[in-house]
Amino acid sequence: MTAKHDTSRFLATDAIHNLRDYGGYRTASGGQVRRGWLYRSGHHAEASDSDLAQVERLALRHVIDLRGESERARHTCRRHDGFAGEVLFFEGETAGLAPHLEAAQGSIDAQSAHDAMVTLYAALPDRAGLNAILTRFFASLARGEGASLVHCAAGKDRTGIAVDLLHHALGVHPDDAMDDYLLTNASPRNEERIAHGMQLLGEKYGAHDEATARVLMGVDAAFLEAARASVTERYGSTDAYLAKVLGVDAAMRDALIAALVDA
Repeated sequence: MTAKHDTSRFLATDAIHNLRDYGGYRTASGGQVRRGWLYRSGHHAEASDSDLAQVERLALRHVIDLRGESERARHTCRRHDGFAGEVLFFEGETAGLAPHLEAAQGSIDAQSAHDAMVTLYAALPDRAGLNAILTRFFASLARGEGASLVHCAAGKDRTGIAVDLLHHALGVHPDDAMDDYLLTNASPRNEERIAHGMQLLGEKYGAHDEATARVLMGVDAAFLEAARASVTERYGSTDAYLAKVLGVDAAMRDALIAALVDA
């Protein structure tokens, strides 16, 4: 397993949250997930010109947008001049609202917010729209055409599940995959993001205390474990879910490993 909380993975940005490289982890075969090839983030709607220049340097072949059409309409991503990558998305809804906003609708304190997030994560594997774009996510990466970036709204919930599933398919240890997921809580300017989240939550649902906002705007191991457990309960194993629902059979897994894992 790798060292925890490797904040060197983050790329400097002004307004793109949580932009980071999620490669570099060791795999069960003894290889290492390729660095400089796999990126994750929040949306790019408020990206500065400097942020766009940073993204341009990544030379992205694919951008996989896990948000639904209403979210994309509200927060349309900016692209740098000359962007030539393929943007993949689902023509429908993948979560209605971003999960942390959906959870906020019934939250009155930190514990109920935590419980709501666990419930939402457990239900995400059953969301047809999310499964549809996750299928395209895996298929695009298996072609090995170049660097990719996967994102949702905040870059933590749907993106966290997508990255965890890819890490599993590549043979990354579950503890390392969990560490990558939790790294969101150490992202640069996280306190500023939480304060902004409190403001948005207040405007939409009324006042939320700081402890509740931190639960909704952050990640917790219990959230991802709920999704993992839900997949196992419904399909028998993560491997079965990947194969039966997302089309990641043995041949595609071999292709993913060939494209994304260095010996």
